Amino acid sequence: MKRKPEKDLALLFRALAFAAHKHRDQRRKDAEASPYINHPIALAEVLAGEGGVADVEVLAAALLHDTIEDTATTGKELRSEFGERIAAMVEEVTDDQGLPKADRKRLQIEHAAALSAGAKLVKLADKICNLRDVADRPPANWDLQRRQEYFEWAKRVIDGLRGAHPGLEAAFDAAYLRKP
Repeated sequence: MKRKPEKDLALLFRALAFAAHKHRDQRRKDAEASPYINHPIALAEVLAGEGGVADVEVLAAALLHDTIEDTATTGKELRSEFGERIAAMVEEVTDDQGLPKADRKRLQIEHAAALSAGAKLVKLADKICNLRDVADRPPANWDLQRRQEYFEWAKRVIDGLRGAHPGLEAAFDAAYLRKP
C-alpha cells in the first residue's frame, strides 16, 4: 500500500509534538543548557539530510528515541500513539535505567549488531549527534578524559553495527576524527 505524503508529514509532526511535550522541562548538559528537544530534532535532520533516509517511521523513532529512557513515557503509550514498528525501534535503542551505567554501556556494545535495520539508523544518528555535541558543546562538567572515553565507547557501539548505512557511518567516522 502506497503511503500518502500528507499522512507522513502528519506522523512526523505528531512525533515532534509528542517528543517536545515529553522533553519540555529537560535541558542538555552543555554550558548553555540547550533545550533537550534540539537533540531528537538533530537526529531526524541527520537521517534525512545527511543519510537520505526517507522512511517516515524511522524519522519518527528518531524524534521519539529518548522518550522512554528520559521521560515517563512507556512502550505501551508509544504503541498506542505511533504503532508497533516505531515503538519497537524506540524500545530497541532504550537503555534499562534500572541497570548500573557500566552495564548499560556494555549492553549497547553487545546488542548493536542485533538491532533492527531502523534502530541501527537511529543509533547511528544518535552517536553522530552526540560526538558532534561532545566536540562542539561538551557537557559542562566533562573533563578531557571523559570526553575522550565517550568517543572511544561510541566507536565500539558503532563498530558493532557497521554495514547498516555507509553514508551515515562515514559521517560518524568524520565526527570521530574530531576526538578531543
